[in-house]
Amino acid sequence: MISKNQAKTLRALHKKKYRREYQQFLVEGEKSVVELLASGWPLQQLFASEEFLRAHASLIADIPEKVTSATANELTQLGTLVSNQAALAIVQIPEEQSLNWQPGEWLLALDQINDPGNLGTILRIADWYGIRKVMCSPGTADLYNPKVIAASKGSFLRVQVSYQPLEPFLQSLPEKASVLGAFLEGESIHRLQLADPGQGGVLVMGSEAQGISAEVAALINRQVTIPAFGAAESLNVGVATAILCDNLKRLEDAAD
Repeated sequence: MISKNQAKTLRALHKKKYRREYQQFLVEGEKSVVELLASGWPLQQLFASEEFLRAHASLIADIPEKVTSATANELTQLGTLVSNQAALAIVQIPEEQSLNWQPGEWLLALDQINDPGNLGTILRIADWYGIRKVMCSPGTADLYNPKVIAASKGSFLRVQVSYQPLEPFLQSLPEKASVLGAFLEGESIHRLQLADPGQGGVLVMGSEAQGISAEVAALINRQVTIPAFGAAESLNVGVATAILCDNLKRLEDAAD
């Protein structure tokens, strides 16, 4: 059974204030927790159903002192998912590493993406396309928000995320680096040509409501758009990120 003190901690970690204070966050659901256990990330405590514990006994064999049996009702009430019949973990927030762009890779830069579901989806998209680095402006949603972790479907374990002002980062890039930004009025991503697609670059995405800020836009050297063939006003930023990443990978493949 989950103790009162453990329950208090689990509820506190729903809030950013306490995640920062405790330097801990929640991972919920069978798939994400299984990936977490296999990853070697610093687990603090695991609460899981008897069924989960039996199914994944090999993953928890070395950490019996960190495991507490729990009912599906406890896991759901103390977590953030609508329903959780598997597992809930408390994880230590790792020390953030600074990010640098290296020639030959694509890096995502997110300007004020404040919806946690969108951020989690973008991490999943980055993971799908082999993009290992995501730079977030300070106003972007908290990586360790439970909604971000849930939407990322485990991709937060493989994609490195750093929070810092985008302007100094973009200013530090080599002069010839491709810095693409998503705009409604830009050149079609279908017709985009890069001098050296294999050199990669930075793709900047802004929020649906505000777009890319003027300060960041001034440092972008290629404005791109996804051509519309119907009457929709705009695309969700996660969907747009996926389409742009796919086209960038197509350019790389065509150049090989």
